[in-house]
Amino acid sequence: MGRILCVANQKGGVGKTTTAVNLAVGLAKGGARTLLVDLDPQCNATSGLGLRPADRHPLLSQTPLREAVKSSTTAGLDVLPGSRQFDDIQTLDGGDAEQSAVLVRHLENGLLNFYDFVLIDCPPSLGQLTRTALAGATEVLMPIQCEYFAMEGLTQMIEVIRDVMQRNPRRLRFGGILLTMYDHTLELTHEVDAEVRDFFGEIVFQTVIPRDVAVSEAPSHGQSVLDYDPRARGARAYAELCLEVLQRE
Repeated sequence: MGRILCVANQKGGVGKTTTAVNLAVGLAKGGARTLLVDLDPQCNATSGLGLRPADRHPLLSQTPLREAVKSSTTAGLDVLPGSRQFDDIQTLDGGDAEQSAVLVRHLENGLLNFYDFVLIDCPPSLGQLTRTALAGATEVLMPIQCEYFAMEGLTQMIEVIRDVMQRNPRRLRFGGILLTMYDHTLELTHEVDAEVRDFFGEIVFQTVIPRDVAVSEAPSHGQSVLDYDPRARGARAYAELCLEVLQRE
Protein backbone atom coordinates (compact mmCIF):
# COMPACT_ATOMS: atom_id res chain seq x y z
CA MET A 1 0.00 0.00 0.00
CA GLY A 2 1.17 3.52 -0.78
CA ARG A 3 2.02 6.34 1.60
CA ILE A 4 -0.92 8.40 2.93
CA LEU A 5 0.08 11.96 3.82
CA CYS A 6 -2.34 14.03 5.87
CA VAL A 7 -1.64 17.75 5.27
CA ALA A 8 -3.00 19.42 8.38
CA ASN A 9 -2.87 22.51 10.56
CA GLN A 10 -5.62 23.92 12.74
CA LYS A 11 -4.75 27.46 11.59
CA GLY A 12 -5.95 28.78 8.27
CA GLY A 13 -3.85 30.72 5.79
CA VAL A 14 -0.64 28.77 6.35
CA GLY A 15 -0.35 27.29 2.86
CA LYS A 16 -1.93 23.95 3.70
CA THR A 17 -4.01 23.51 0.55
CA THR A 18 -1.33 25.12 -1.62
CA THR A 19 1.14 22.57 -0.28
CA ALA A 20 -1.23 19.63 -0.77
CA VAL A 21 -1.92 20.62 -4.39
CA ASN A 22 1.65 21.38 -5.42
CA LEU A 23 3.13 18.39 -3.65
CA ALA A 24 0.55 16.12 -5.30
CA VAL A 25 1.30 17.56 -8.73
CA GLY A 26 5.05 17.34 -8.15
CA LEU A 27 4.90 13.70 -7.08
CA ALA A 28 2.76 12.82 -10.10
CA LYS A 29 5.16 14.61 -12.44
CA GLY A 30 7.92 12.54 -10.87
CA GLY A 31 6.17 9.35 -11.95
CA ALA A 32 4.27 8.46 -8.75
CA ARG A 33 0.61 7.47 -9.07
CA THR A 34 -1.02 10.05 -6.81
CA LEU A 35 -4.48 10.73 -5.37
CA LEU A 36 -5.45 14.06 -3.80
CA VAL A 37 -8.39 13.81 -1.37
CA ASP A 38 -10.17 17.11 -0.68
CA LEU A 39 -11.69 17.10 2.82
CA ASP A 40 -11.77 20.88 3.26
CA PRO A 41 -15.34 22.26 2.87
CA GLN A 42 -13.87 25.25 1.00
CA CYS A 43 -12.90 22.78 -1.77
CA ASN A 44 -9.89 24.87 -2.76
CA ALA A 45 -7.82 21.79 -3.57
CA THR A 46 -10.52 20.78 -6.04
CA SER A 47 -11.00 24.17 -7.70
CA GLY A 48 -7.27 24.89 -7.55
CA LEU A 49 -6.77 22.11 -10.09
CA GLY A 50 -9.56 23.32 -12.36
CA LEU A 51 -12.16 20.79 -11.17
CA ARG A 52 -15.70 21.34 -9.86
CA PRO A 53 -16.74 20.37 -6.32
CA ALA A 54 -19.06 17.37 -6.08
CA ASP A 55 -22.81 17.77 -5.51
CA ARG A 56 -22.46 15.23 -2.70
CA HIS A 57 -19.19 14.38 -1.05
CA PRO A 58 -17.95 11.08 -2.55
CA LEU A 59 -17.45 9.66 0.94
CA LEU A 60 -21.19 10.00 1.57
CA SER A 61 -22.72 9.30 -1.83
CA GLN A 62 -23.75 5.87 -3.04
CA THR A 63 -21.34 6.06 -5.96
CA PRO A 64 -18.39 3.66 -5.72
CA LEU A 65 -15.37 5.69 -4.67
CA ARG A 66 -13.36 4.63 -7.68
CA GLU A 67 -16.06 6.11 -9.94
CA ALA A 68 -16.06 9.38 -7.98
CA VAL A 69 -12.35 9.97 -8.56
CA LYS A 70 -11.62 12.61 -11.24
CA SER A 71 -8.59 12.83 -13.48
CA SER A 72 -6.61 16.07 -13.37
CA THR A 73 -4.70 17.63 -16.25
CA THR A 74 -1.51 16.22 -14.74
CA ALA A 75 -0.77 12.67 -15.86
CA GLY A 76 -0.80 10.29 -12.92
CA LEU A 77 -2.75 12.62 -10.60
CA ASP A 78 -6.37 11.87 -9.63
CA VAL A 79 -8.57 13.95 -7.34
CA LEU A 80 -11.37 12.94 -4.98
CA PRO A 81 -13.28 16.24 -5.06
CA GLY A 82 -14.74 17.93 -2.02
CA SER A 83 -18.27 19.17 -1.46
CA ARG A 84 -19.57 22.51 -0.19
CA GLN A 85 -22.98 21.08 0.77
CA PHE A 86 -23.75 22.10 4.35
CA ASP A 87 -25.39 18.76 5.20
CA ASP A 88 -22.32 16.87 3.98
CA ILE A 89 -20.02 19.05 6.04
CA GLN A 90 -22.18 18.54 9.13
CA THR A 91 -22.25 14.78 8.64
CA LEU A 92 -18.51 14.41 8.02
CA ASP A 93 -17.37 16.76 10.77
CA GLY A 94 -20.30 16.70 13.17
CA GLY A 95 -18.67 14.58 15.82
CA ASP A 96 -20.18 11.33 14.56
CA ALA A 97 -17.09 9.18 14.77
CA GLU A 98 -18.82 6.17 13.25
CA GLN A 99 -19.94 8.11 10.19
CA SER A 100 -16.59 9.85 9.77
CA ALA A 101 -14.79 6.51 10.07
CA VAL A 102 -15.98 5.75 6.55
CA LEU A 103 -12.87 7.60 5.43
CA VAL A 104 -10.63 5.16 7.27
CA ARG A 105 -12.42 2.22 5.70
CA HIS A 106 -11.98 3.68 2.24
CA LEU A 107 -8.31 4.38 2.88
CA GLU A 108 -7.79 0.80 3.94
CA ASN A 109 -9.60 -0.85 1.03
CA GLY A 110 -8.31 -1.82 -2.38
CA LEU A 111 -8.57 1.75 -3.76
CA LEU A 112 -5.11 2.52 -2.42
CA ASN A 113 -3.60 -0.31 -4.40
CA PHE A 114 -3.87 2.03 -7.40
CA TYR A 115 -1.68 4.76 -5.86
CA ASP A 116 1.84 5.29 -4.59
CA PHE A 117 0.78 8.42 -2.68
CA VAL A 118 -2.49 9.68 -1.24
CA LEU A 119 -2.51 13.28 0.01
CA ILE A 120 -5.40 14.42 2.23
CA ASP A 121 -6.13 18.14 2.41
CA CYS A 122 -7.80 18.70 5.79
CA PRO A 123 -9.94 21.59 7.03
CA PRO A 124 -8.22 24.16 9.29
CA SER A 125 -9.55 22.68 12.53
CA LEU A 126 -9.06 19.97 15.11
CA GLY A 127 -12.53 18.55 14.49
CA GLN A 128 -13.60 14.96 13.96
CA LEU A 129 -12.83 15.06 10.24
CA THR A 130 -9.19 16.04 10.81
CA ARG A 131 -8.82 13.40 13.52
CA THR A 132 -10.28 10.75 11.24
CA ALA A 133 -7.95 11.77 8.42
CA LEU A 134 -5.01 11.46 10.80
CA ALA A 135 -6.21 8.01 11.88
CA GLY A 136 -6.32 6.89 8.26
CA ALA A 137 -2.93 8.35 7.31
CA THR A 138 0.54 6.90 7.57
CA GLU A 139 2.19 10.29 8.13
CA VAL A 140 1.28 13.91 8.81
CA LEU A 141 2.81 16.95 7.13
CA MET A 142 2.24 20.26 8.91
CA PRO A 143 2.82 23.58 7.08
CA ILE A 144 3.38 26.60 9.33
CA GLN A 145 3.68 30.22 8.30
CA CYS A 146 6.80 32.21 9.16
CA GLU A 147 5.09 34.75 11.37
CA TYR A 148 5.03 35.83 15.02
CA PHE A 149 2.31 33.37 16.01
CA ALA A 150 3.82 30.41 14.12
CA MET A 151 4.10 28.32 17.28
CA GLU A 152 0.62 29.24 18.49
CA GLY A 153 -1.66 26.24 18.53
CA LEU A 154 1.08 23.80 17.57
CA THR A 155 0.95 22.25 21.03
CA GLN A 156 -2.74 21.37 20.59
CA MET A 157 -2.12 19.99 17.11
CA ILE A 158 0.76 17.84 18.31
CA GLU A 159 -1.33 16.54 21.21
CA VAL A 160 -4.01 15.43 18.76
CA ILE A 161 -1.36 13.71 16.63
CA ARG A 162 0.07 11.96 19.66
CA ASP A 163 -3.40 10.81 20.70
CA VAL A 164 -3.95 9.27 17.26
CA MET A 165 -0.52 7.63 17.41
CA GLN A 166 -1.36 6.06 20.77
CA ARG A 167 -4.72 4.76 19.54
CA ASN A 168 -3.16 3.15 16.48
CA PRO A 169 0.49 2.36 17.29
CA ARG A 170 3.03 1.96 14.50
CA ARG A 171 0.73 3.43 11.80
CA LEU A 172 1.00 7.23 11.92
CA ARG A 173 4.34 9.04 12.03
CA PHE A 174 5.38 12.67 11.85
CA GLY A 175 6.26 13.25 8.21
CA GLY A 176 7.57 16.75 8.75
CA ILE A 177 6.98 20.45 9.42
CA LEU A 178 7.17 22.80 6.44
CA LEU A 179 7.98 26.51 6.74
CA THR A 180 5.85 28.51 4.29
CA MET A 181 5.61 32.16 3.15
CA TYR A 182 9.32 32.47 3.84
CA ASP A 183 10.76 35.98 3.32
CA HIS A 184 14.56 35.97 3.50
CA THR A 185 14.60 39.77 3.88
CA LEU A 186 12.75 39.74 7.21
CA GLU A 187 14.55 39.23 10.50
CA LEU A 188 11.34 37.77 11.93
CA THR A 189 11.43 34.98 9.35
CA HIS A 190 14.92 33.95 10.44
CA GLU A 191 13.91 34.10 14.10
CA VAL A 192 10.90 31.83 13.49
CA ASP A 193 13.04 29.49 11.40
CA ALA A 194 15.65 29.19 14.15
CA GLU A 195 13.03 28.71 16.88
CA VAL A 196 11.13 25.99 15.02
CA ARG A 197 14.28 24.09 14.04
CA ASP A 198 15.69 24.37 17.54
CA PHE A 199 12.50 22.94 19.05
CA PHE A 200 11.63 20.25 16.45
CA GLY A 201 15.03 19.41 15.01
CA GLU A 202 15.18 17.08 12.01
CA ILE A 203 11.38 16.87 11.76
CA VAL A 204 11.51 20.26 9.98
CA PHE A 205 12.05 20.04 6.22
CA GLN A 206 15.20 21.69 4.92
CA THR A 207 13.11 23.04 2.05
CA VAL A 208 11.25 26.29 2.74
CA ILE A 209 8.46 27.74 0.59
CA PRO A 210 9.13 31.42 -0.23
CA ARG A 211 6.58 34.18 -0.59
CA ASP A 212 5.98 34.20 -4.32
CA VAL A 213 3.19 35.91 -6.26
CA ALA A 214 3.17 33.03 -8.76
CA VAL A 215 2.16 30.63 -5.96
CA SER A 216 -0.78 32.90 -5.10
CA GLU A 217 -1.85 33.43 -8.72
CA ALA A 218 -1.72 29.80 -9.88
CA PRO A 219 -5.01 28.59 -8.24
CA SER A 220 -7.02 31.29 -10.03
CA HIS A 221 -5.92 29.65 -13.28
CA GLY A 222 -6.84 26.17 -12.04
CA GLN A 223 -3.19 25.16 -12.01
CA SER A 224 -0.37 24.31 -9.65
CA VAL A 225 2.54 26.73 -9.61
CA LEU A 226 4.61 23.96 -11.20
CA ASP A 227 2.44 24.30 -14.32
CA TYR A 228 1.57 27.99 -14.09
CA ASP A 229 5.17 29.24 -13.79
CA PRO A 230 7.73 26.42 -13.67
CA ARG A 231 10.61 28.89 -13.31
CA ALA A 232 9.14 30.65 -10.29
CA ARG A 233 10.89 30.41 -6.93
CA GLY A 234 7.83 28.75 -5.45
CA ALA A 235 7.80 26.10 -8.19
CA ARG A 236 11.45 25.27 -7.57
CA ALA A 237 10.79 25.06 -3.83
CA TYR A 238 7.91 22.62 -4.22
CA ALA A 239 10.00 20.51 -6.59
CA GLU A 240 12.69 20.35 -3.89
CA LEU A 241 10.05 19.44 -1.29
CA CYS A 242 8.94 16.51 -3.46
CA LEU A 243 12.49 15.19 -3.52
CA GLU A 244 12.77 15.56 0.24
CA VAL A 245 9.47 13.73 0.80
CA LEU A 246 10.68 10.88 -1.41
CA GLN A 247 13.97 10.69 0.48
CA ARG A 248 12.15 10.42 3.82
CA GLU A 249 10.40 7.18 2.88
